[in-house]
Amino acid sequence: MIILMGLAGSGKSTQGQLLAAATGKVWLSAGQVLRDTGDPEVKATQESGKLVPNELVERLMIDGMLKAVREGKDVIIDGFPRDAEQAKWLAENLATVMKLVLIIEVPKSELIRRLELRGRSDDTREAIEERFRIVEQNICSICKILSAKGIKIKKVDGMGTPEEVSMRIQQVVTEVENV
Repeated sequence: MIILMGLAGSGKSTQGQLLAAATGKVWLSAGQVLRDTGDPEVKATQESGKLVPNELVERLMIDGMLKAVREGKDVIIDGFPRDAEQAKWLAENLATVMKLVLIIEVPKSELIRRLELRGRSDDTREAIEERFRIVEQNICSICKILSAKGIKIKKVDGMGTPEEVSMRIQQVVTEVENV
């Protein structure tokens, strides 16, 4: 299992899909899973920049992860865990199948530019800044919890074309999986 982390607009979803295509792993995105529910309350919450309640995100992501693990498939997770409680659950229940946390790093000025360009309705300046604030508060504690279980944490430069970033990510994944 590989976890992709980074601020909104860092390319987690794009890179998750590219990595899944290159490796045959299953891509499981919290944001996409939530959008796919079609629930108007979920949509309104996302558009406001607030986080959807943990209970719903946890249920949907855990169901997806456990299904893949039961089917013998390796998973690339994007957007989960998003807080220490979720990281503790992963560390306690799935640490044996977790290989790597990849943090995609991109300067905030570039992230804002990217988010404004993609034009999603939930990408207002206020919503973007709120998501940045929440994610920044949690990444450090999540990484400490997972690292304590022996899961490797690696940072990757998220600047450049999607293909350039993908090549850097695939290089790190290959190094970690071949150890």
